[in-house]
Amino acid sequence: MEWLFDPTIWVGLLTLILLEIVLGIDNLIFIAILAEKLPPHQRDKARMIGLSLAMGMRLGLLTIVSWLVTLTTPLFALGSFSFSGRDLILLLGGVFLLFKATVELHERVEGVVHTQSQSKVYASFASVVAQIVVLDAVFSLDAVITAVGMVDQLWVMMAAVVISIGIMILASKPLTRFVNAHPTVVVLCLSFLLMIGLSLVAEGLGFHIPKGYLYAAIGFSIIIESLNQFAHRNSVKQEARVPFRERTAESVLRLLGNRKRAEPAADLADGLSAQETAFAVEERNMVSGVLALADRSIRSIMTPRSEMSWVNLEQDTAAILQQLHDTPHSLLPVCRGELDNVIGIGRTKDLLGVLIQGGTVDESPDGLLRQPIILPETAGVLRAMETLKRARGQLVLVADEYGSVQGLLTPIDILEAIAGEFPDEDEQPAIRALGPGLWEADGSADLHLLEQLLETDTLVVAGAGYASLAGFLVEHLETLPEVGQSLELDGVRYDILAIENRRIATVSIRRLDTIAAEGDG
Repeated sequence: MEWLFDPTIWVGLLTLILLEIVLGIDNLIFIAILAEKLPPHQRDKARMIGLSLAMGMRLGLLTIVSWLVTLTTPLFALGSFSFSGRDLILLLGGVFLLFKATVELHERVEGVVHTQSQSKVYASFASVVAQIVVLDAVFSLDAVITAVGMVDQLWVMMAAVVISIGIMILASKPLTRFVNAHPTVVVLCLSFLLMIGLSLVAEGLGFHIPKGYLYAAIGFSIIIESLNQFAHRNSVKQEARVPFRERTAESVLRLLGNRKRAEPAADLADGLSAQETAFAVEERNMVSGVLALADRSIRSIMTPRSEMSWVNLEQDTAAILQQLHDTPHSLLPVCRGELDNVIGIGRTKDLLGVLIQGGTVDESPDGLLRQPIILPETAGVLRAMETLKRARGQLVLVADEYGSVQGLLTPIDILEAIAGEFPDEDEQPAIRALGPGLWEADGSADLHLLEQLLETDTLVVAGAGYASLAGFLVEHLETLPEVGQSLELDGVRYDILAIENRRIATVSIRRLDTIAAEGDG
């Protein structure tokens, strides 16, 4: 029992356990990579068999220590190189590691996918176990020789092997899960195996490479990879703060080839260029419009109060008939005196028929007019769509928090938010192209459509209190607008051309690069 109180035995045991674990890590990593080629239900079994074989081999080799010593005796020579049994084993093992690591790296880097039309193809259990056996033979020899050189007591060597293998068995599953969950770690581990295989080949040829150099290189690489994993985790956390719907929309638009004008074409990959030819600009804009619908309020797509057509019952019959004759709209709000005093919604043909026959507009609930449907301006577009589906062809009025009518909404307005403008007979497009890089727009122009046209992302701001070009300019100018005022932003210049009732009516839009090109010309 004296060994219990011998500090040299305990120090030797602990040191040897540490070294055995260090020497077995590369074995464990390669077993994890090989086990991934098996079906999920066989991976744990392969890891256990591999590590059990490693322990069995090391214990078996320790029992024939005297034979191991003879492996260092030269068996034959080729020129200036002499080869012992140990050299041949290390040489063959190193070549095996170089071959396997190179093949694995090639598959990972080239993106080789082992799939069939129906299910994934897995390696056979026997072939994986056979590779593990070969690997264990190489690494067991190295570990046993280290143990023989460290301590003199055979039982201390065996105890260190059993304890170290036990620790690796406990750590094998989480280590395997971590390695397989991080592709860059797999590539790094395969690079380690290449380096270890090269060192084994060098050892077999008689060139000794200090282990400290290898461990220093591995340790430095692990530190760099740890920083990379931390950076990736922080990036994922940052992305998680962006709403999932917004991230999905950006991904879809990126797949369709959507990009901003400021991005250089040289940055596009060949695949993206092919996608841009496959999807027209109009198609990408329509998809963008659909994906943005849920984030928009009614206020951003409605026909504003200033552009609404409505019937005032306090006018004389001749004026109302003329208005109904000239309007292209089939439904109109019917009011008394002012727009906020809405009586109901009437069909143009019904109103014409009654007034031509000399009748009067019946204001009773069961009469000529329909009850108006009113939604708050803060309501979302999706809710408005559901309301319009139940409205049976009727329009929806939009009111602010004080009850004042701010605009109206029809199915056409929602369609325009997706596919662009569909002007009525009495309207002109809100955004009119005048030449290359030059447009004229109404102050009521939709910012989402204008942003798509200008290929920028500086117009629409989440949570902003405006939805039109006029609101955007007033927000940035921070003053009541005047004719001649201008704003330059993201390579675009906005000039106010006309003001009506302190409201921006017309704006000139021009790209700065177009102005510069004209100046050079």
